[in-house]
Amino acid sequence: MERVLLRYGDLTLKGKNQKLFTKRVNELIKEKLQDFDVDYEFKHDRVYVILKDTPHEKVLQQLQYVTGLYSYSLIHKCKKDIEVIAKEAITHLVKETLGVKTTFKVETKRADKTFPMTSQDFSIELSKMILRQSPDLVVDVKNPDLTLDVEIREEAAYFYVGSIKGMGGYPIGIGGKGLLLLSGGIDSPVAGYLAMKKGLELECIHFESTPLTSIESVQKTIDICERLARYCPNNQIKLHLVPFEALHAAILAHVPDPYIITVLRRMMYRIASTWMRSLHLQSLVNGESLGQVASQTIESLDTISAVTDALILRPLLTYDKIDIMKISREIATYSISVRPFEDCCTIYVPKSPAIRPSKRLAEVYEHQFEYLELLQGCIKGMKTITIHANQSFRLDQLGLTVEEALNETN
Repeated sequence: MERVLLRYGDLTLKGKNQKLFTKRVNELIKEKLQDFDVDYEFKHDRVYVILKDTPHEKVLQQLQYVTGLYSYSLIHKCKKDIEVIAKEAITHLVKETLGVKTTFKVETKRADKTFPMTSQDFSIELSKMILRQSPDLVVDVKNPDLTLDVEIREEAAYFYVGSIKGMGGYPIGIGGKGLLLLSGGIDSPVAGYLAMKKGLELECIHFESTPLTSIESVQKTIDICERLARYCPNNQIKLHLVPFEALHAAILAHVPDPYIITVLRRMMYRIASTWMRSLHLQSLVNGESLGQVASQTIESLDTISAVTDALILRPLLTYDKIDIMKISREIATYSISVRPFEDCCTIYVPKSPAIRPSKRLAEVYEHQFEYLELLQGCIKGMKTITIHANQSFRLDQLGLTVEEALNETN
């Protein structure tokens, strides 16, 4: 019967906390596979998922959303008999190679030390048996096309060809909770993904300026949340929508051009920090990358973040844009992020933004209008929706503003 071998990787090095980490990963594994008819065998350093009648493709697809899982392999269990192993292994190697000349090697791990052959002797003998019956296979121990891994354990023998890299990192939730400042762009979804990969459970906050910006820009954020929800507990994530249009318009009217982005982001941090604390979350997460744009110089980051004492996590701080885009494609958010609908951060970009803004000038320009009342209006008017993975939520078909569209859903 087919099964999948799951490996914890670095979680087994966590000392006294190992059980806590592996227990959480095991919970996530069972949650992501709850719709399938499978059984489990939990060992101290691995998990076996017994597939029964479930197609392995479906299980492998879901496992890519489990944080804290190092790698996994489709494996086969058989008797600890070299004749039986050779017969079954040849059948699977033939499927892998499809009659094409292929190099291979055998690697054996003998966990059962009572087994009469050493690991090296077993690998040599099994290779000989495979070669005699498979003319398309050639041994290459240094750079093989395929590696046949055999594990001889007390209860049985297992073999597999290759492994699939998992998300790695730590199980989501083990690292605390954070609030992700989510735009419709490329960077912030990737930052959220990387934060979850390190064990942080997230909720999202988005600053929407409809009708100054289009409802489609908000739909982009919703669709991105649907993708991120696949990695979350219960396949769902909360999205908090901030009615930012009035404050946005006041900034455009009263703040000099070079300082618009600086003041805009300072206001966002004030709102996000207040909301974070009201939710009893522990950090803010954003997609800032050092030096990528004018608002992400050291001086800008310092001036912008000066309005809050909240812990700010920047997973992308040292990433190049090309690397961020690569991850964006891998997690299927890139095609959403590049849709041509601008949010409040991109609808109006100054020609010459300040790259070294001072805190003193930022405060001077902020006091040219009554922003405190506008901030309170943003917080009071916040709307929260729960986004589920693989369940389309179409806000853009219900109105021109978020308020109008959400009223239609009630």
